[in-house]
Amino acid sequence: MSTYYTKEHEWVTVDGDIATVGITKHAAEQLGDIVFVETPEPGTEVEQGGEAGVVESVKAASDVYAPVSGEVVEVNETLADNPGAVNEDPEGAAWFFKVKLSNPEELNELMDAAAYESFVQEEG
Repeated sequence: MSTYYTKEHEWVTVDGDIATVGITKHAAEQLGDIVFVETPEPGTEVEQGGEAGVVESVKAASDVYAPVSGEVVEVNETLADNPGAVNEDPEGAAWFFKVKLSNPEELNELMDAAAYESFVQEEG
């Protein structure tokens, strides 16, 4: 499995033609205590760079963008009842949604872990 990152602080792990999407640890730390997560409905078509959800913290609300295009095939139902899980395990159990890739070539436009780390350092 390969993991990629966006400049909007989403991560995507790809296994075959299914991409799992969430927000990075850096994003979760910047937001602070997360109190609400909205994910797209299964069956929704998302486009790379398009809005796909919302995450709200005690500090701010932020859009979650789709790092890849495709059809949402699954959402993490546990986040509706436990949005704080994003603070505990943002790059693991607190994933947001899964997408069946419609254009795997889009992954070439994303960053690997080393490039993302550099990006965060430069931004900081």
